[in-house]
Amino acid sequence: MGCRLFNLCEYETYKLVRIRSVKLGTLKWTLNGVILMFICFMMLWNKEYQEYDLITSSVTTKVKGVAHTNIPYIGEVVWDVVDYSGHSPERNSFFVATNVIVTKNQKQDKCPEIPPWGLCKAHMDCEKGFSDQHSHGVQTGSCVKYDILRKTCEISAWCPVESQKRPPRPALLASAENFTVLIKNNIRFPAFNYIRRNILPEMKDSDLKGCIYHQFTNPYCPIFRLGDVVHEAKEKFSDMAVEGGVIGIQINWDCDLNRFFHSCLPKYSFRRLDEKESNQTLYPGLSFRFARYFTMNGVEQRTLFKVYGIRFDVMVFGKAGKFSIIQLIIYIGSTLSYYALTNVFIDWLIGTKCYSKKANQNYSEKFESVHDQQECLLCISFVDEEQLRVVKKSQKKSLQETNPIFLHRWKNTLTGKRFLIVIQKRGQTMTPPVQIGQWSELKADGILSAKHSDVSAGTPLQEKPRSGYLDWCHCGVCHHSTSLHEQLCCRQSKGRCISTCSLFHVLVLNHSTLETALLYETPLAEQHEEDQLRHEAYAQYIKWRFGEKTPMDAVPVIPSCCLWRIRDQYPSPDGKYSGFKFH
Repeated sequence: MGCRLFNLCEYETYKLVRIRSVKLGTLKWTLNGVILMFICFMMLWNKEYQEYDLITSSVTTKVKGVAHTNIPYIGEVVWDVVDYSGHSPERNSFFVATNVIVTKNQKQDKCPEIPPWGLCKAHMDCEKGFSDQHSHGVQTGSCVKYDILRKTCEISAWCPVESQKRPPRPALLASAENFTVLIKNNIRFPAFNYIRRNILPEMKDSDLKGCIYHQFTNPYCPIFRLGDVVHEAKEKFSDMAVEGGVIGIQINWDCDLNRFFHSCLPKYSFRRLDEKESNQTLYPGLSFRFARYFTMNGVEQRTLFKVYGIRFDVMVFGKAGKFSIIQLIIYIGSTLSYYALTNVFIDWLIGTKCYSKKANQNYSEKFESVHDQQECLLCISFVDEEQLRVVKKSQKKSLQETNPIFLHRWKNTLTGKRFLIVIQKRGQTMTPPVQIGQWSELKADGILSAKHSDVSAGTPLQEKPRSGYLDWCHCGVCHHSTSLHEQLCCRQSKGRCISTCSLFHVLVLNHSTLETALLYETPLAEQHEEDQLRHEAYAQYIKWRFGEKTPMDAVPVIPSCCLWRIRDQYPSPDGKYSGFKFH
């Protein structure tokens, strides 16, 4: 459990593997070139090298046109700009009347309510003073005749009550499609202190008097014919004029304020904003009422107009861009990650059967585990304990006294028993006899580092005479050392040194055993020098006392007594020994 928790404290980093291959090299630079072209294309297309500011604007409109209509019960009427656009003013929008229902000569009086509201059979069905949102007036409490078949409650209201429910077809003011509107749009980009309007500087008064907007022939003229606006919104003016509606006029400013690429011109587009299908929505179209009041024979009267029409909403959008080295750097930095796609693709290609097996095998060795030098873990085995200790490299305590961070119970396996049989077959004898169950497991993987350097903890070592007393030594055989990492005994408590037992002599010091192990690894080796035998002795001790793999991949450390016993048996010619170099 402790080992699993300790895995949370591991760090992973990438290992660079260089594969010399014309195919992979060509594929790599081809993909990188495609990615580079894509990045450059998107940078130029979206102008990612610019900083932007949003638009602030104001809109004013001026409608012109005259319409002649023949209204039932009224006659011929001429409508000018005050009549058809002087009502319901709104910000950034204008209204044009296209149809009308007129109710003449209304005055304050009593009259029947209009069905289907207020239907009654007797006076008791009518409540005096009652009214609601559907009523045209206030009930008097009387039930009066409306027509031959129906009766309705009498009301106090402007009489006669407006009775026509649906607008006339065709629209009475369908000629409004020939009206024109001048749209003046002033814009500003505060961050750049840039001001402009849709009446361009090069336009003259004579140009404005004769121009009408057209998408292809005159796209920057600010004067619009209403019929053309509705047509550009993909609607038919004569149909829309019956019940009215809402049309959006969109002005888009996409400005480039750089000196060599300066461009800041309006672009117009049109669309219908309301639901146009009257049979699919309640209260379709757009309408409102107004009245004209007059006095006849001392009685105040009025003419009620229910006007249908089209409201045009002018909506302004836009942004301005200017070159910024900061934005360019940010864009380049954000797109560098695209090059990782090349590595991902080639890694996938090598990992599949699409590439050679040899490259796949080499590539699979891309990962390896290493230890942080600042957090080096060491493994200790005491002969009087059944557990392996994992400790951290300390700068304050001797290795003998360092507290373990993890204890691992070590068990014998069949490997050690098999090795014992091999040794016995070669004629090795021991006194007293050792039982097979006393052998530690003997595996080679955990001692790889011990074969190529002297296995001890600390800086380069010099052979020194034994001291009479060492407070950290419990076997009485250890050598004096000033390095804290060399101060390690084979025992945790007082007792006999492991280097004095016959098993230590057979497994670690015996010349024939060491040559057998060396020949097992290098069958054709002809001679074995003292350094080779010494290093193999280190490896034999680690196999014996630590096994195949130490817990947490900790570095195994040989006690001072055993270390110098091996060096005494197989000394260095110059008397110098290199200490163990931590991972």
